[in-house]
Amino acid sequence: MKFFVDTADVEAIAELNDLGMVDGVTTNPSLILKSGRNILEVTREICSIVSGPVSAEVVALKADEMIAEGRKLAAIAPNIAVKVPLTWDGLKTCKTLSSEGFMVNVTLCFSANQALIAAKAGATFISPFVGRLDDINLDGMELIADIRTIYDNYDFSTQILAASIRSANHVTECARIGADVITAPPAVIKGLAGHVLTDKGLDQFMKDWAKTGQKIL
Repeated sequence: MKFFVDTADVEAIAELNDLGMVDGVTTNPSLILKSGRNILEVTREICSIVSGPVSAEVVALKADEMIAEGRKLAAIAPNIAVKVPLTWDGLKTCKTLSSEGFMVNVTLCFSANQALIAAKAGATFISPFVGRLDDINLDGMELIADIRTIYDNYDFSTQILAASIRSANHVTECARIGADVITAPPAVIKGLAGHVLTDKGLDQFMKDWAKTGQKIL
């Protein structure tokens, strides 16, 4: 399973990339706002750090304007995936841009039927939002499983990019179900290394080592 990092923080991206933990990056208007930087500038810098897909989101709502924005974003670097919302205009944009050879990430997916029509429109990635479904007492993982079954039934090439990932359990379940990609904030990805028993064991090792009075260096 590929790891995308969901942020526009270039320092966090570079740190994870150096460890081989970044297969791509996803951004959105909220993350660009948080970065306090110009969207074209920060996206260009991210693309220079990461070799995998970097999702940059359009902000228009009508297809013609989305397509124009998407082409401008795609011109930033060859690894740009133009991110469009799962609306009818977004699907029109997806079809046009994917037909022109651009990667397209269709976002804000909350149903299996939405994922089905996004695949038919030529989406490179579909982004179902796990955490936001959980927030309203629906099972986000059930949606991932349904999409996996549908895509496998018909051999769609669209990759399932599980988004709104908030915990280590979300990551584990996505991997078990067979999501192609998860995108998560840096803190969630770094948190995958943590376990209370690892900390407890290391603490005991260090106490025992101190008692030996030895040094390695």
